[in-house]
Amino acid sequence: MRKANRAAAVWRTYQDVSKPGTPGVLTRVRAIPRLIKSVMRGDYAGMGKGKLALMAMGLVYLISPIDAVPDFLVLIGVVDDFGVLLWLVASMLGESGRYVDWERKVIPGSTTPPV
Repeated sequence: MRKANRAAAVWRTYQDVSKPGTPGVLTRVRAIPRLIKSVMRGDYAGMGKGKLALMAMGLVYLISPIDAVPDFLVLIGVVDDFGVLLWLVASMLGESGRYVDWERKVIPGSTTPPV
């Protein structure tokens, strides 16, 4: 993903999280485990298993000692990790926000998600 695309994705995520009436950051973060379970069970069709797998690969890439661009190439090696991190955070916050909205529609009148 190009730098401009990553910055745009982060900006869109910030705008989405800060809109009045949308789930806040903590609500979105707390929803991530439920989102993963719902996607794996097939209950939530808003996100496919393929995208979930891609996000898992991004997480593995971040924690793995093996890098596409080695970190000893100081600036370049860190930039690729940072780009993956930005994409992962923006994607998870966006998806979990949509998931919380979906949960609220599935349980009419509920402001708190199911346990």
